[in-house]
Amino acid sequence: MTQLLAGKVVFITGAARGQGRNHAVRVAREGAHVIAVDVCAPVSADVGYAASTEADLEETARLVRAEGSEIFTAVADVRDLEALRAAVAAGVEKFGRLDVVIANAGIATWGRFWEMPEEQWSTLVDINLNGVWRTMTAAVPAMIEAGNGGSIVIVSSAAGVAAAPGCAHYSAAKHGLVGLARTAATELGAYDIRVNSIHPGAVETEMGNDPNVGKILTEHPEYMSTYSWPLTSVKRTNIEDISNAVMYLATDLSRAVTGTKIVIDMGQTMA
Repeated sequence: MTQLLAGKVVFITGAARGQGRNHAVRVAREGAHVIAVDVCAPVSADVGYAASTEADLEETARLVRAEGSEIFTAVADVRDLEALRAAVAAGVEKFGRLDVVIANAGIATWGRFWEMPEEQWSTLVDINLNGVWRTMTAAVPAMIEAGNGGSIVIVSSAAGVAAAPGCAHYSAAKHGLVGLARTAATELGAYDIRVNSIHPGAVETEMGNDPNVGKILTEHPEYMSTYSWPLTSVKRTNIEDISNAVMYLATDLSRAVTGTKIVIDMGQTMA
């Protein structure tokens, strides 16, 4: 059976665990080699769940190799453009090309916007929005130089298409990714590079089980209706659901798709 990404190279941020790790394993299963980065450290005291570690990134590497693919890993913060450029350069030197980018790294913190410190707002936006711009800025020149076209998959959120009370900074950043994706799709079309965004709802990951979510919804139960999704029996997606969308956009299955959004939220944003 032909692998959908045979001979391709995929760059993934936030790859140490959760969605990023699963995306790495899935692209490897389809024949791709992987350039994987993660910060592997706490980035904000406002984050309510444990940070990824270098051991987590090593486990991602083990799982990718178990699929028969090779991987280059680097500890890098998406707030550090030069670190991302260095990782891309080293990966391209190792594998000879770059075809796909999965801009996955991000954090979530909680609080009403007028009550949170400026640092809390700015840190999240710098990671979740500016970090994706840095990821693409580091990767796109190598994709253009390779001359093979390719695909960029930006991981936004259901909060990028609808209100998200209790995390306005997160929603603002994720909405911003839609504009970035659509504009980048226009600018990169001449190079046959497609750019799309995906918009997961609640996902079974460390971030998705942040205890601070329950705290703010207990304090402000009026927000609960925003986070309900009654349209299917699926109450929460898993990482395979998200990777399925990533795989579609990363491969030639979606060769005619660019500048669009795929929402994976059990109907949460239908209202």
